[in-house]
Amino acid sequence: MKEVIKTTEEKMKKCVASVENEYTSIRAGRANPAILDKIQVDYYGAPTQINAMAAVSVSEARVLVITPWDATTLKSIEKAILASDIGITPTNDGKAIRIAFPQLTEERRKELCKQVKKLAEDGKVAIRNVRRDAMEKFKTMKKNSEITEDDLKNCEKDIQKLTDKYCAETDAAAAAKEKEIMTV
Repeated sequence: MKEVIKTTEEKMKKCVASVENEYTSIRAGRANPAILDKIQVDYYGAPTQINAMAAVSVSEARVLVITPWDATTLKSIEKAILASDIGITPTNDGKAIRIAFPQLTEERRKELCKQVKKLAEDGKVAIRNVRRDAMEKFKTMKKNSEITEDDLKNCEKDIQKLTDKYCAETDAAAAAKEKEIMTV
C-alpha cells in the first residue's frame, strides 16, 4: 500500500519535472542554451547534441555563441539549427555560430503564454492519469481483500492530496514562466 503511494508520488514528480523541462525550450526573448537541447546534429553518422560537440555560451543578453571543438562541424551545426523549429536564423562567421534572439512582440508573448498553459494542462492531465492508475490499484486490492474499506478511503485521500500538490506545482511553474515571458 505504501509502495503504491510512493510510486505514484514519484510518477507525479516526473510529470512536473517533464513540464518544467519543456518550459526551458520555450524561448522568452533572452538567450538560453537549453533551447538547443532538442537539436540533433549528424556528427559522423551519429545524431549528437550540440552541447556535446561545441561550447555554447551566452555572450550578451540575447546572443548565443556556439563554438565547435571541431571546425569542420560548423556547417552541419548550422544546418541542424536551420532545420529545427526554434525559428531563428544562425550566423556563421567561420569560427563560431551566433544566434541572436529578437525582442518578442506582444502578440508572440501571448502566443507563448498559450503554449505554456497548454503544457501545464497536459502535465496536469498526466498527473490525473497517474492518480487514476493508483486508484484502480487500490480498488483491485480492496476487491482481492488485501485492504479494508477504511484503508481504501484513506489511500484515496492521500492520492488526492498528492494530486492537488503536484497540480499546484505545475500551475506555479506555469505562472513563473508566463511572468518571465511577459516581463522580458
